Amino acid sequence: MGFIRTLTGDIAPQQLGVTYSHDHLYCIPPYWQERNEEDLLLDDKAASERELADFRAAGGQSIYDATAPDYGRHVEVVAEIATRQGVQIIATAGFNKGFLWSSKRPGTDQSFAEWIANTSIDALVEHVSKEVTDGIDGTSYRAGMVKCGTGYNAISPLERKTMEVVVRAQQATNAPMHSHTEMGTMALEQAAIFKQLGLDLSRICFAHMDRNPDPWLHRQLANTGAFISFDGISRIKYFPEHVRTEAILALCKKGYQKQILIGGDFARKSMSAHYGKGGLGLKFILADWRPRFLEEAREAGFDGEALLHDFFVENPARYFSFG
Repeated sequence: MGFIRTLTGDIAPQQLGVTYSHDHLYCIPPYWQERNEEDLLLDDKAASERELADFRAAGGQSIYDATAPDYGRHVEVVAEIATRQGVQIIATAGFNKGFLWSSKRPGTDQSFAEWIANTSIDALVEHVSKEVTDGIDGTSYRAGMVKCGTGYNAISPLERKTMEVVVRAQQATNAPMHSHTEMGTMALEQAAIFKQLGLDLSRICFAHMDRNPDPWLHRQLANTGAFISFDGISRIKYFPEHVRTEAILALCKKGYQKQILIGGDFARKSMSAHYGKGGLGLKFILADWRPRFLEEAREAGFDGEALLHDFFVENPARYFSFG
């Protein structure tokens, strides 16, 4: 099956264990910092470490940290706190979505948009690939994922360029690939482009698909062989939690349980139990959502424990592997 690349070294897939497949631990996005959006700045190292400690105490072992460079990645801080807490972290190379790119790229006079626009595809592919093979931002910490993303109901020319860059980086490194979809839109359109570019769609996961809980859409996406991330757990502002569970079980009824991944997209102080906002915390999925899902799955006639073992253990082990 190959290996999985974490910040503390390469591991065998069976060592990954119980995994959240999309979260953020410590990040200071320039776009939100410039706009004084304090809630979106995870900038307290001690608070973030306490969240990791809670996650570990709840049975968690590994996290995919989906923080791309344009979202204020701080890989050395994440590696430090994760090492102390004994949690395995998969880090990200690549890009997020286009509206974040007006901010300056650290250490340069260019915005991310200017850098992407003015740099050749070949040079960008080399840059992303080296973060996987050599190290991130001059460190020895290597990314175990390549990422791109698109905006709400549209794909801009620069986003299209980064999609090609990241597909080529995936093909060069054999890293798994993660794609941001704004509110769950443009997933099928992305998939069509990725297919044209020659991507093996079994290597990609589409994020935020529970923000668009459309069973037909989810089936079409699963038919491509891709993984689907249900990563908005606890975000009741979008819809009641049972809607997400129904969407997950609808896929399971069609036999797609081996393509489902779970995460919380933990990215706000107000989601945290330790940033002074009184939030549910990083442990919520394992400590509170998990028993609820088991009950609802049983009521629907499923073996919930078997499903959760797939979602948290078996599926991540396959997906995150450099196969």
